[in-house]
Amino acid sequence: MQNIKDLFDVFPLPGRVEWIGIRSERREPVQVVEAITVSEKKGIIGDHYSGQNGNRHVTLIQAEHLPVVAALTGRASLDPALVRRNIVVSGLNLLALKDQQIQIGDTVLQITGQCHPCSKMEIALGPGGYNAMRGHGGMTAKIVRGGVIRVGDAVIVDREFKV
Repeated sequence: MQNIKDLFDVFPLPGRVEWIGIRSERREPVQVVEAITVSEKKGIIGDHYSGQNGNRHVTLIQAEHLPVVAALTGRASLDPALVRRNIVVSGLNLLALKDQQIQIGDTVLQITGQCHPCSKMEIALGPGGYNAMRGHGGMTAKIVRGGVIRVGDAVIVDREFKV
């Protein structure tokens, strides 16, 4: 029988990158892209946050949460661009990855914390958008090893580099 601490390291399946978006300028619309290049020092190359806070190089949200936020805001579906995250991942519980490292393509990211919603969700999603996003905002990550991340890449918990 495994103890609880051991269970924290068990994930049934790898995840998958479903969507990627960046904003080259502040207050500009999200550009949907097929791939991004990330760097340990700069974060996402071409994103307006590039070169800023190292614990928040990349933001990720779980694909399975998008229908929940849509339902809570009275929508049939939700365009990932509205929630202002960089990467949509399916198949993994992102919250369970806090303080873990993940491999996506040839990159390694360290999950650093929750990505809490901001007041802009009231504008993007309408009244109550902020509260709809609470608990569903995803996670932040810093780049440990740079490279390219593509839509369709596997997201693998990297047990070799556990923090």
